[in-house]
Amino acid sequence: MVRFALALVLALCPVLVHGQGEYPPVRQGAVLQFPRDHGSHPQFRSEWWYITGWLQAAGGRELGVQITFFRNRPRVAEDVQSRFAPRQLLFAHAALADPLAAGLLHDQRAARAGLGLAQAEEGRTEVAIEDWSLRQTGSGYAAEVAARDFSYRLRFDAKQTVLLQGERGFSRKGPNPAQASYYYSLPHLAVTGSVVIGGRELEVAGEAWLDHEWSSEVLAEEAVGWDWIGINLADGGALMAFRVRARDGASFWAGGALRGADGRVRSFKPGEVRFEPLRRWRSPRTGTEYPVSVRVQAGALTLEIEPLMEDQELDARASTGTVYWEGAVRARAGEKEAGRGYLELTGYWKPLRL
Repeated sequence: MVRFALALVLALCPVLVHGQGEYPPVRQGAVLQFPRDHGSHPQFRSEWWYITGWLQAAGGRELGVQITFFRNRPRVAEDVQSRFAPRQLLFAHAALADPLAAGLLHDQRAARAGLGLAQAEEGRTEVAIEDWSLRQTGSGYAAEVAARDFSYRLRFDAKQTVLLQGERGFSRKGPNPAQASYYYSLPHLAVTGSVVIGGRELEVAGEAWLDHEWSSEVLAEEAVGWDWIGINLADGGALMAFRVRARDGASFWAGGALRGADGRVRSFKPGEVRFEPLRRWRSPRTGTEYPVSVRVQAGALTLEIEPLMEDQELDARASTGTVYWEGAVRARAGEKEAGRGYLELTGYWKPLRL
């Protein structure tokens, strides 16, 4: 998602009980510390862990995979002592993009933390809702999902160092400095494991991207949604770029970062990032039109983004109350494939009301 996936939670998690609890601000100049900051930050309003990637099975069959866990701290009265008080809420979205299937395979979960149903641990990545989980291992992560129409058990091994987004992890989301998050990525995760589709188990391998972000602030009132890409470049580099859209469709804010194959990182200012729609797709279920093919300019780099398949709409109304497009894409520079990753499009179904 910039990964604004956390805002999907904010849109459906209003104040549940009036109280005086305050959320800590995101401060410019704060230093992220690892491994501590791989874990949950329960005092902040919202947080998410997000992995997307491309998988390949025997015979060259290509799949896209997504697993996202969201944590939300609703504002409740501090003196409520009931063990059933919803002090932490967890949500999860999982999906497989399979061109052989009739649309995106996806599922969702929601639960309050504790009670043996869900958890988000501090100090390390360990988030789970019942039998769905994402856990940090010695050299990466492991994910397990058992959904209605599919399941997977995947391992993600880190081959590169953490990529701090924005200003050393302080990522602006608007002209007001308070509209910011702490945000880092881990590109080029090596993926191995198995996927079950239609009762058939497939051994898979591939490459993925992880984002982890937490914040206490919401988007500006003028913002209605965003476009975001995370691309593992073929030369070993990585590109994240996003734009926040205003009500008239123009860019309200933008940013991103490019890590070159040599490891050097360049961060982009709002005026250096542009998303230009090339082709649109209309959902037969919601009637929503999405720009599923776009030209992205980030500084001197220009990429044309094409989806693995057009129908990658995820209906999450049963958990976070929104519908968005989250899809596996190829990135081309001229006639050459320059990388693969994911494109996220939110606020096209309905403007986010935060």
